[in-house]
Amino acid sequence: MLLHKMLNIKYPIIQGAMANIATAEFAAAVSNAGGLGIIGTGAMSVEEAQLSIHKCKQLTDKPFGVNVMMMNPYTKEIMEMIAEEKVAVVTTGAGNPGVYMEMLKASGAKVFPVVPSVALGIRMERSGADALIVEGGEAGGHVGEQTTMALVPQVVDAVSIPVIAAGGIADGRGFNAALSLGAIGVQVGTCLLLAHECPIHENYKKAVMKAKDTDTVVTGRSLSSPVRVLKNKMTREHLKIEAEAGNREELEKLTLGALRKAVFEGDMQYGSVMLGQIAGMCKEEKSLKEILDTMMSDAKKELQSLIMKHEEL
Repeated sequence: MLLHKMLNIKYPIIQGAMANIATAEFAAAVSNAGGLGIIGTGAMSVEEAQLSIHKCKQLTDKPFGVNVMMMNPYTKEIMEMIAEEKVAVVTTGAGNPGVYMEMLKASGAKVFPVVPSVALGIRMERSGADALIVEGGEAGGHVGEQTTMALVPQVVDAVSIPVIAAGGIADGRGFNAALSLGAIGVQVGTCLLLAHECPIHENYKKAVMKAKDTDTVVTGRSLSSPVRVLKNKMTREHLKIEAEAGNREELEKLTLGALRKAVFEGDMQYGSVMLGQIAGMCKEEKSLKEILDTMMSDAKKELQSLIMKHEEL
């Protein structure tokens, strides 16, 4: 069973929980366009997260999800509130949601932890996850070391629950590749940055459209907190400090508020411009509906072409 059948949505596509971008309005727009929109609660308070859920319910009658970063000090209260609100899907990061599984499932929610390794995928299955979002290091934002191509089939072989592929997917070819690796659907982020509905600064969108395959870099590896972002003055300074074994406090000062600078102020030099390696393929601003419709129609066309090629074997 593919993801859209599992969740009763049009397409087997989940929107990534991009910090400061995955708002209630954006999540609702994705769900209305046929995917599964996700509200990113990040460092929100319980009240802020609940208001976002209520707003999303006002804007769509389709299923949507909520992402919870387990490092949030209000995680317990947010999880309890989500269960009360009966959200369709909960995605998680930066921790093990196992202690909340029974409560969330009793509310009718499905729980999809984001995992960057086989070991963590196995652990999440044992904790009771309904499916895994397996994310390769090609993705933007916080990443692991494994690539999507190598990681997804290994996790598929290691667990018995469904796998959703993420990282480096932006078109029908990537979608088909994910299914070939054993996934039941995909999670995408970077390609959605160019949606008309995406609430980022125009400078951010232009940066995505101008980006080439080699224009991103991973900072924070020496701190065990790797983040893939656009190369700019901030990243060069960050990597220089890292190379000189600078302390964490110095680096935190450099990046303080950097994501908000990029998303809201359009600062492309000292902002943290999170985007994946696939940005080099994203060149045109479109509606969410057009992005998702095109991905699926192209996937079907590419599949027919692939079948013809296999007949030549």
